Amino acid sequence: MTIDTGDSVTLEYTGRLDDETVFDTSRKSVAKETGLAEAQPDREYAPLTVNIGDEQVIEGMEKGLIGLEAGETETLTIPPEKAYGEPSDDNIQEFETEELREMLGGQTPEEGSYLEAQNGSQGEVVHVDEEVVRVDFNPRLAGETLTFEVEIIDVN
Repeated sequence: MTIDTGDSVTLEYTGRLDDETVFDTSRKSVAKETGLAEAQPDREYAPLTVNIGDEQVIEGMEKGLIGLEAGETETLTIPPEKAYGEPSDDNIQEFETEELREMLGGQTPEEGSYLEAQNGSQGEVVHVDEEVVRVDFNPRLAGETLTFEVEIIDVN
């Protein structure tokens, strides 16, 4: 049975950047080899199940799975526009330093630290001075071409 919109698909995957850095995987052995398991000690590594058409994964992954079959292994190369897009200056927000300090209970954020917005998105503090703090809320993988090695376990 080939994968089509509406199907539930269970798969194993490993995601790499152009420089071969592994940024995500469902395989515990790969996570241990690459240090991801140490960086995310509470994470459970297990096959991923997605419903095709429900936008549970990035567009390029979903489209790349269509037509594959259970037992098949495939390498999907996904350009930024089908993944997390290109970085945008619109995703860099400025806050008054004093106002942000009050919101953080009196602490001044440091460059390189991360803040979580009310909507749950994470941003990296990229500039701090007495007047203004700039936080970059671009997705971490914005601008990256992603390569996924996928193994289809089951299709329903």
